[in-house]
Amino acid sequence: MKKALICGISGQDGTYLAELLLGKGYGVWGTSRDAQSSAFPNLVRLGILDQVKTISMAANDFRSVLQAINSCVPDEIYNLAGQSSVGLSFEQPAETLESIATSTLNILEVIRFLGRPVRFYNAGSSECFGDIQQGAADEESTFHPRSPYAVAKATAHWLVSNYRDAYGLFACTGILFNHESPLRPSRFVTKKIVRGAIDISQGKRKQLVLGDISIKRDWGWSPEYVDAMWRMLQTDKPDDYVIATGEANSLEDFVAAAFAELHLDWRKYVVKDKKLLRPSEITYNCGNAAKARHELNWQAEMKMRDVVREMIRHEL
Repeated sequence: MKKALICGISGQDGTYLAELLLGKGYGVWGTSRDAQSSAFPNLVRLGILDQVKTISMAANDFRSVLQAINSCVPDEIYNLAGQSSVGLSFEQPAETLESIATSTLNILEVIRFLGRPVRFYNAGSSECFGDIQQGAADEESTFHPRSPYAVAKATAHWLVSNYRDAYGLFACTGILFNHESPLRPSRFVTKKIVRGAIDISQGKRKQLVLGDISIKRDWGWSPEYVDAMWRMLQTDKPDDYVIATGEANSLEDFVAAAFAELHLDWRKYVVKDKKLLRPSEITYNCGNAAKARHELNWQAEMKMRDVVREMIRHEL
C-alpha cells in the first residue's frame, strides 16, 4: 500500500485529495497544527475522517516537519498548507510568506536530509503570473506577482525548482488556476456569491455587496484539479504543470450565472463597495493546460457555469 502525507488536509483541496487517494487504495495521513483539537469538518462532511490518520505538524518549524515525516514515512507528500487568501495576505504579509515559502523550504529540506525516495507535490498558484492581460499563461510565462500571497507562492515555486535541479528530488509544482467547490470557506468571493444569491432567493437578505466584478478569472472544479496533482506524482520525470480550464469569465458572469440558477436578475440585488477593492488587483487571468493534456492525459471537464450549478445545488 502506498502512503501519502497531505499537509493541509482540512482545506478544500486537501479533503478532496484525501478522498481520491483513499479510493486508489492509499494509506492517507493528514496534518494540522493541532490535530487533537481540530474537528476536521470537511473530512467529516465527506464521511472519510475515520479513514485518515491525522497528526500535528507546524510546517514553519523544521523539527516539527521532521517528526511528522518520520512518523508517517510517506511515499508521496502533498503540500497544500499555508495562508490561502489573497486579500488577507495584504493584512498579514509576514505570516503569509512564512506559512507558504518557509514551510515549503522546511519540507524540501527534510526530504533532502532523510534521503528517502519521496515524491513531493507543491501547490502553486496562477496568482504568480499577475495580470496576464490577454491570451493564456503556460509553464513558460513570466511571473509578475501582485500580492504578498503571490510573492510567497512564487518563492515556493522556485525553491521546488531549485531543489529538483540541485539535489535530484522528485519535486513538482502544480500552477493551479482558480478552482472552487462546496467546501470553499465563506471568505472566498465565489462562496459569498453563491450563499448570497441563495439567501436572497429565500428572503433572508435583500442585497449582495461586492467589489470589482469586472475582473476575469479561469474557474475550475476542485475534485478534478486534485486528480491532476496525483497524476503529476505518477510520471517518470518530475516537472511543473499549469492546471486550468482555458476559459476566462468575469466575476459579473459568475454572479449572473449564480442568480440565473435561482431565476433571479442579479442587477436588482448586487451593490458595489469600493472598500472591498484590493491595493492591487489582477484584471485578467487564464491558463493554458496543453502540457497537462499531453503529458498527464488530464483536462478540465467542468467550466465556470458547471461549477456555479454544482455549488448552488450543494448549498440547497
